[in-house]
Amino acid sequence: MFLQIFIGSVLMLVTVTLAGLAAWVMEWSFSKVHFWLLREPHRPKLLLVVVVVALWALTMVTMGVWIWAGFYYELGVFPTLETAVYFSLVSYTTLGYGDVILPNEWRILGGMTGAGGFLNFGLMTAMLVEALRHVRLGQLQAHRHH
Repeated sequence: MFLQIFIGSVLMLVTVTLAGLAAWVMEWSFSKVHFWLLREPHRPKLLLVVVVVALWALTMVTMGVWIWAGFYYELGVFPTLETAVYFSLVSYTTLGYGDVILPNEWRILGGMTGAGGFLNFGLMTAMLVEALRHVRLGQLQAHRHH
């Protein structure tokens, strides 16, 4: 039990740290094009921000799923990598079909996969909202000054 909690905690920290670092890089990138984003036309640039942040979120989910799947596979929990990826995806997204289940000695780790995914989805949602809010407020301010 404690081994599962330890592994799950480490994997959650790894995926959150990666998402945080990627968010930092994305924020830095947006700061480089900030003045361009504030110039007219606003709506296509706002759409671009949505697309970039959505791609970032998709990348973070994909990385998180592969990280968990890699550990499941290396631990020998599943016989194939495909099964490990499938279980990780279903658990990470908290969908939980239940058609592939963990052996009893690893079932706590399955819940931690879901908790880690839930935590990362919260972070990604917050980043999407913040990026849109920041750009849109900047655009409205720039529009008022003209």
